[in-house]
Amino acid sequence: MSVKNYSNGLFEFIKKSPTAYHAVATVRDSLLGNGYTELAEGDAWSLENGKGYFTVKNGTSLIAFRYNDSAVGFSIVASHGDSPSFKVKPSGASACGAYTRIATERYGGMIMYSWLDRPLSIAGRVVTRSADGIKSRLLNVDRDLLVIPSIAIHMNRRVNDGFAPNPAQDMIPLFSASGEEIKLNALIASELGINEGDIISHDLFLYVREEGRVLGAKDELMLCPRLDDLACVYSSLEGFLSGGNADMIPALAVFDNEEVGSDTKQGAASTFFYDTLSRIIPDNEKYLRALSNSFMISADNAHAKHPNHPELSDSENAPVVNGGIAIKYNANQKYATDGISAGVFTRICELAGVSTQSYCNRADMPGGSTLGSIANTKVSVFTVDIGMPQLAMHSAVETAGVRDLEALILALSRFYSASISVKSDEIKIK
Repeated sequence: MSVKNYSNGLFEFIKKSPTAYHAVATVRDSLLGNGYTELAEGDAWSLENGKGYFTVKNGTSLIAFRYNDSAVGFSIVASHGDSPSFKVKPSGASACGAYTRIATERYGGMIMYSWLDRPLSIAGRVVTRSADGIKSRLLNVDRDLLVIPSIAIHMNRRVNDGFAPNPAQDMIPLFSASGEEIKLNALIASELGINEGDIISHDLFLYVREEGRVLGAKDELMLCPRLDDLACVYSSLEGFLSGGNADMIPALAVFDNEEVGSDTKQGAASTFFYDTLSRIIPDNEKYLRALSNSFMISADNAHAKHPNHPELSDSENAPVVNGGIAIKYNANQKYATDGISAGVFTRICELAGVSTQSYCNRADMPGGSTLGSIANTKVSVFTVDIGMPQLAMHSAVETAGVRDLEALILALSRFYSASISVKSDEIKIK
């Protein structure tokens, strides 16, 4: 697959994945299309050697694996499917004079002003009545539906001197200016082909309607919503489906709620990760021995040095777009990388013919965190935090490098094909 096709594949994946629910559904469809079998958490698992399986938690987290009864460890790549957004409140739409607006609240830490004056819509999960209980349905209103209008400069002359949007006032999306009150549930019912009275509740989010595109003087840049972290989900899936060896159990994890701390039943801080891996190897002694010989890549994009503000980056450890995969370090373990795990991943990249860069925060600026160290509190394995360098993280649209996407897919494919052997202070990789 060419570099351009990788970016086109990513754009299509992101288009199909406006929410974490849809991201998991997109991964699920791909796995089913490649012969994987879905396992329900509440069923007894009977695993056959050489076959692929996956299980889903609450519709927004997924773990896939290929079973190998003689494996000496797990090869794991973990990423997250959620992105900062605005969640629709239960009340839905409300009239404000001639206008109808949608009541929302922030999910995660986004750059709020970047959501202004863009075509938006609504997607997520709708819960309805059924004959014997309730039923969950995916919803994507696949058309330009909403906008959050800016205040004209004539009404806020100092807007360019600094504007701090108030999410309860400035960031409420406009749903209609028809002069009629329009109910959100009526729209939902029409989209799903159901009775409005059957709708009980929903988990719905706003999403940006703009699609990904390649730009730059040499078509080297990508501009797209939700690159953090769907670029890593997509790359992990590509690597997982293409790589494999006789010594390891390859596993793919997509977690929800990383943007709000992971402390949920389907987040990396839950028991979902441990529960799944321990069911793959139910013998406790064998399981613990396998963990000692396992390796995890926590894949979540990194901050690239900004061309207009290089002073905001560390002077020496600041990756650039299209310079290679960023290995992320933090002395306070916001990232799980240590010397051993960085060494393993560097060797994997060398074998794949891929360059790496190092990322650290400026010592006087606190940075973010991700799911690597959080997941390690449940499943203790060697872990490295990595990601594609990108600009405008948590903006409504973000910028990354076309060549870095190819590098990430090649590295993860090589990782899934590698055999790892841990012997005291030496790790062998082949």
